[in-house]
Amino acid sequence: MGDDEEAPMAVQIQPDIPVGKTLSAEESSDAVSVGVTVITGYLGAGKSTLVNYILNGKHGKKIAVILNEFGEEIGVERAMINEGEGGALVEEWVELANGCICCTVKHSLVQALEQLVQRKDRLDHILLETTGLANPAPLASILWLDDQLESEVKLDCIVTVVDAKNLRFQLNERRDSSSFPEAFNQIAFADTVIMNKVDLISQEESDELEKEIHSINSLANVIRSVRCQVDLSNIFDCQAYDSTHVSRLESLLEANKSLTTTDLHDSGVRTLCINEPQPINLDKVRLWLEEILWDKKLDMDVYRCKAVLNIQNSDQMHILQAVKEIYEIVPARKWSDEENRVNKIVFIGHKLDEEALKTGLRECRP
Repeated sequence: MGDDEEAPMAVQIQPDIPVGKTLSAEESSDAVSVGVTVITGYLGAGKSTLVNYILNGKHGKKIAVILNEFGEEIGVERAMINEGEGGALVEEWVELANGCICCTVKHSLVQALEQLVQRKDRLDHILLETTGLANPAPLASILWLDDQLESEVKLDCIVTVVDAKNLRFQLNERRDSSSFPEAFNQIAFADTVIMNKVDLISQEESDELEKEIHSINSLANVIRSVRCQVDLSNIFDCQAYDSTHVSRLESLLEANKSLTTTDLHDSGVRTLCINEPQPINLDKVRLWLEEILWDKKLDMDVYRCKAVLNIQNSDQMHILQAVKEIYEIVPARKWSDEENRVNKIVFIGHKLDEEALKTGLRECRP
């Protein structure tokens, strides 16, 4: 199934709840958050193939797919505004043969999501395909911690589809200029990278490409595919932003030595892992992070940050996650007696200064 094939057969349906109407407290009290997977990638990488694969699959899940059409000219900020009943919103809702539903959004993603979760039929998952947005970070930030959406939806993971045949060329684009290609951005922000069209390159080339992807983002789960036919458990219910689901993050950080990438791309996008054996002060960590993420004090551009923290006077392991300027530090679980309570922080970003970061973390000691 190619990217240019027609979308599945569908019929138009009406939303069960009118635009602007909200559920009563009784109606929504038993609601559970619905996970949102954001799909990004170059045109032609296979995003449409992946969406069609999911929409046609016999997976038994009721999945809503939002195909957005808000390009850079409209801007993410406008797309996130709930414009009320007067807003030009969802173009149409269509229901597919396997129970999935699909829509196209031109302006308010927030309101489209609200319509979705207020439908009578319980959804298992929401898939958001980001056509026209080179950088998924603003979307991720709002889906993850934005108050507008309350707890009705939650960011589950960011999936980037790459074209194995053309990725190296895309990474090399504009390398001589001051900017660097969006392919770096999309890989750097990803929780999962689908390396599609691996049948068009050799095994050796696949291995090299996977190494190159991990040199940009060592935390990403890389999956090889042909025609985007992947195990859907790699896309749904990943809980990449769930502070109570820390086992994968812990195991990734346990392999911290291999996370720091010394083979720098010309663009300077890489992964860096730093450790601090002493307990640290929570307030000092917050100030330090805000200087890096908000004030850009060290002239570094941090895309993603994940960490396990040992906070002074606390028996709780704390988890740090950051996407661009947005960050969260929360207690995740109790440290066990036999555990080595070490602070481990992974940064993914541009122009990362390892010595400055190590010094800054060390200064967060009480």
